[in-house]
Amino acid sequence: MRIAAENTRALLARRYRNVRDETMALAAALSIEDQVVQPCEEASPTKWHLAHTTWFFERFVLAEWQRGYEPVDERYDRLFNSYYHTLGSMHPRAERGLLSRPTVAQVHDYRSRVDEAVLRLLHSRPEDSELSELIELGLNHEEQHQELLLTDAKQVLFMNPLETAYSAATVAPNPAGTVPLAFRLEPAGIAQIGATQDAFAFDNERPRHREWLPEHALANRLVTNAEYREFIRAGGYAEPMLWLADGWTMIQKRGIARPLYWSADLEREYTLHGWQPLDHDAPVCHVSFYEAAAFAAWAGARLPTEVEWENAARQAGPIEGNLRESGRLHPASPDPSTTRARYLQIWGDVWEWCASAYRPYPGFRPLAGSLGEYNGKFMCNQWVSRGGSCVTPQLHIRGTYRNFFYAHDRWQFLGLRLAKDA
Repeated sequence: MRIAAENTRALLARRYRNVRDETMALAAALSIEDQVVQPCEEASPTKWHLAHTTWFFERFVLAEWQRGYEPVDERYDRLFNSYYHTLGSMHPRAERGLLSRPTVAQVHDYRSRVDEAVLRLLHSRPEDSELSELIELGLNHEEQHQELLLTDAKQVLFMNPLETAYSAATVAPNPAGTVPLAFRLEPAGIAQIGATQDAFAFDNERPRHREWLPEHALANRLVTNAEYREFIRAGGYAEPMLWLADGWTMIQKRGIARPLYWSADLEREYTLHGWQPLDHDAPVCHVSFYEAAAFAAWAGARLPTEVEWENAARQAGPIEGNLRESGRLHPASPDPSTTRARYLQIWGDVWEWCASAYRPYPGFRPLAGSLGEYNGKFMCNQWVSRGGSCVTPQLHIRGTYRNFFYAHDRWQFLGLRLAKDA
């Protein structure tokens, strides 16, 4: 038993180092100046992501599990708390970009000191499953922030008139073109939804339960840039009958007439590799829920429910696709070798908007203590998205994973798949 516990500890320690090192590697592509900018309230500075993920381990692991632990700097508890009101006050989210101190170098030192303490603690308690589960939660939390780091960096660099790129690589279009759009009929029946207790999952993915699934049809692939551009040119942004009332108000008030990061002539798109020609066959991304719903209405379809999506994900095979490990960091058209699959692009490329409000599953119970603020309190006024994106780590995503955003959000890699009633 002792040997098994030590092996488990060694695996978790290796995973801890890998995740923490990967976050630093993603940030290293940015200049120091890039890492302190906050271009909008939704996007946090890179430096803040580096510090907040470290604060999570210091506050929830070291402060709770290591007797007599002294924090690196007590002031960090307020600066890098995100939204845990039960732990005290926090620096306003919209003002994270005003924090010139601590410096990036000081944040790096903070990470190193906390990492050393966490690994020492893990080594001293190899058989403590509760501690291991808490560290695994922290690592999944950090993987979320790795994705946010890239998404937010894209917003930072896009706002700079020097047209700087995160990566110098070129996004090459798929010469094979897109796959014809087709709808797959799914029969009615009882669907098992949600995560089991067999592996890690967030509390909002549980409990596993049954839901009635009406007969429906789901598109075999994501909506492309070319299809969305046709919607624009057909006057989709000028037709109020296609839009939810709040969505129509939003696009009128903000002057929105195309996806975020598209050029005014609809020929180019800003990517993490800089400005690139619009790839007609790649999935459209950076559209709000309102835009996705309007396109679906124009196309004579609708957005899928999250139950429909999860049912399809079970048929999609292994979790592989255009995720962060591909290095592309931008949505792509389907791989020609996978075109025989029933559903394409389930994993990666873009988070897929679902016509499901983010709400608790029947019997939902949040995590105990302050960690209960992690998901449950956001189950209002947001919409579910599924499947991960081109900047999501492969090991982080699964068929039961529920992401959620406000209907107006566009800064994330958000796109859509069509559905129809049968």
